[in-house]
Amino acid sequence: MDEELQEEDTQRDKYLTFTLEDELYGIDIKVVIEIIGILPITAVPEVPDYVKGIINLRGKIIPVVDMRLRFHRTPRDYTDRTCVIVIEADGVLVGLIIDGVSEVRDIPEAQVVPPPKLKSAQNRYIKGVGRLDEGSKVVLLLDWGKLFNSVESELLESMADKDGAPQDKEQGGSDK
Repeated sequence: MDEELQEEDTQRDKYLTFTLEDELYGIDIKVVIEIIGILPITAVPEVPDYVKGIINLRGKIIPVVDMRLRFHRTPRDYTDRTCVIVIEADGVLVGLIIDGVSEVRDIPEAQVVPPPKLKSAQNRYIKGVGRLDEGSKVVLLLDWGKLFNSVESELLESMADKDGAPQDKEQGGSDK
């Protein structure tokens, strides 16, 4: 138990930062399993356009979501900088296709402010705005628990392997 608390503490306030267009986003390092290059994607019929399909990652089937499309951005061809961040959300592995990975950053809670309040639900994915030390730069911190509503989560779960994503983590499948 002490080991778990120690690991939890070393990951506190740490975010994997990545880019979409010219914006910098961050996701809690605790949910990141690994970062991989783009793999061949098998399209799945009758899913939302932002769900690009499934990939086979070392024998594990993982649904992949294009974050540009998820955030209603202009689609773009994948390049050699395009990456997939594999996260574990509620026991399901999901790949997030992003433009490029930046780095793991320490963003203390004191440097995080609430997202701007807008009339619509535009900011439901953003849990805060992190101020970075480099002057006026900010990072939009994602609330990974709100990236997908319950219907979308069920869809992604139905596309993924059922034999337990958490097992990979326990067996050393994490490349953080």
